[in-house]
Amino acid sequence: MLQNIVALIGATFAALLPIANPFSTAPVFAAITGGMTEERRRQQARLAIIYMIAVLLSALLVGAIVLEFFGISIPALRIAGGLVVARVGFGMLNPDPTEELPDDRKREAMAMRDIAFTPIAMTLLSGPGSIAVTISMATTTDEPWEYIAVGAGIVLVALVSLVILRSANSVVNFLGVTGMTALTRLMGFILVCIGVQFVALGFFEAVTS
Repeated sequence: MLQNIVALIGATFAALLPIANPFSTAPVFAAITGGMTEERRRQQARLAIIYMIAVLLSALLVGAIVLEFFGISIPALRIAGGLVVARVGFGMLNPDPTEELPDDRKREAMAMRDIAFTPIAMTLLSGPGSIAVTISMATTTDEPWEYIAVGAGIVLVALVSLVILRSANSVVNFLGVTGMTALTRLMGFILVCIGVQFVALGFFEAVTS
């Protein structure tokens, strides 16, 4: 049992971290919080992570209900989610740091008093790709302990994201443009693999059912 729990936590962490990709969010967070005090920056980072956890746990708990309400089958979800994830991954294979957030969105975010929910939590950390992965993970869970394990994986990704956001300036300075590009491409390749796996599994389930 314990081994299965640890394995499911690890699988959730490995699937979600590349698409949440807090490393690519760090430069955006550093840019739009540049005029804030250190205390305010930490508060915004903390709130962003709380919102991220709330969004993804909501997707985990009510995702199956939403699918049933709209009559969406599990294979269809896997294929659609896989396509979304793979598309994000292909985009990350050829990253352009200047396009992570459009200039107008950056100016709008800088004018906001609270940027934790949008664009940091909703769009960057817990956007459509992260939600699709979470719902896909939910479709493979039946027992309560499995939901707890997936939830723990989500929280673990959130904690890593919190550490990176709170050290956004240091992360950006340490990795530099070359390091950020290399890391983004690596995570993009992992996402493409995950997306293809979701599509293949969904297609196989659709054919066999």
